[in-house]
Amino acid sequence: MNAPTPHTLLAQQDISAHLHPFTNLAVHADVGPLVITRGDGIQVIDEHGRRYIEGMSGLWCSSLGFSHPRLVAAGIKALQTLPYYHTFNHRSNPAVAQLAEKLLALAPVPMGRVFFANSGSEANDSAVKMVWYYHNAIGKPGKKKILARQKAYHGVTVAAASLSGLPTNHRDFDLPIDRISHVDCPHHYRYGLPGESEEAFATRLAVALEQRILAEGPDTVAAFFAEPVMGAGGVIVPPATYFEKIQAVLRKYQVLLVADEVICGFGRTGAMFGSTTFGMQPDILTCAKALSSGYVPISAVMVSPTVHAAIAANSGKIGTFGHGYTYSGHPVACAIALETLRVYEDDHILEHVQALAPGFQARLRAFGERASVGEARGVGLIGALELVANKANRTPFAPDIKAGPRLAQLAQEEGLIVRAMGDTVALCPPLIITDTELGELFARLERAFDRFEATLG
Repeated sequence: MNAPTPHTLLAQQDISAHLHPFTNLAVHADVGPLVITRGDGIQVIDEHGRRYIEGMSGLWCSSLGFSHPRLVAAGIKALQTLPYYHTFNHRSNPAVAQLAEKLLALAPVPMGRVFFANSGSEANDSAVKMVWYYHNAIGKPGKKKILARQKAYHGVTVAAASLSGLPTNHRDFDLPIDRISHVDCPHHYRYGLPGESEEAFATRLAVALEQRILAEGPDTVAAFFAEPVMGAGGVIVPPATYFEKIQAVLRKYQVLLVADEVICGFGRTGAMFGSTTFGMQPDILTCAKALSSGYVPISAVMVSPTVHAAIAANSGKIGTFGHGYTYSGHPVACAIALETLRVYEDDHILEHVQALAPGFQARLRAFGERASVGEARGVGLIGALELVANKANRTPFAPDIKAGPRLAQLAQEEGLIVRAMGDTVALCPPLIITDTELGELFARLERAFDRFEATLG
């Protein structure tokens, strides 16, 4: 047996000093980090000079790749002009004012104002606080419960992690907190009954939601959080008619809809927002990631005119809207985000995604013919492959096999970075990817699958 490759100095520094998020910390010293030192288009390059197609846009975010010159130039100019200022107590800066106006113009439904934060987690946490503040403002202090969905991912702050419907985000963190709970996951492949159509499944979930609201008490349920496509839960695309039926229930009981567009926003589904793709009409919308192509931390919360009016009036009674962050509306982050939105328009990124999406989805679904793939699913330029031990009865692999991580590691060895979420492997390439580059991405994934299935015997 070959001796383990010794860690480089950079890797040793990381191991000795860096506490990693979403990492098995107990084995990190043995496994060591993949140290990425440079980006080039859709590729990233490690400390040894090896290149990888970044099939996940980092963490669903680097929509314009890893070396866009216009974003770099916008950041340099902003740093040279106004490297920092805040937006508390009536302060502003040109970039935040222009970015807010631009986002309102792009919003999928009429929105009233935009609040800025630094991450999707902070945006969703802020949305929770706004939901509570709003209901106090309109004289409904008992209407505070929030419903999210099993397998949802909304972030990792105390409130956002509570919204998330993933056990590892709760376990031993003493979450979820009170007033946040979960309803059914809309994954037809896993939770549809035998012979049940997508439409019938959606009807059943809408009925279950109404029953849950009635059981909780309609005067106590404030909001329903939903991603258009459930990203970190496994790229779960909603069944046909789902949001149409869910929204009818929400409107009936005056429950706010909060659309978490952190992953879907800015072209990922083929429309500017996933809400448009799936017919959602949110009262509050959160976004981040592709807002700046991941180049700098920034997120936004858009609120409807009705929500804004109540919040503004209540702040007048109190004397201030007592929420915000040191870096809310940071001038450098806003300048880069504003340039990102201009690039989407100037380079016709939506049209590019719409042109590539059919081929991307067809190539993805071709993997559904493999014996180890139970379902291939996706929309636009996002998709996933759910691995199974038995295709006929949809039996998952035993946990100790770690099928998803094994496949992801083999893909990495082939020069492709994907993400394993349990035994579901996700793809979310930069939106600037070309058809030729997609062909190479799927060729590398094909080789990884051949090696993976050869180990199954």
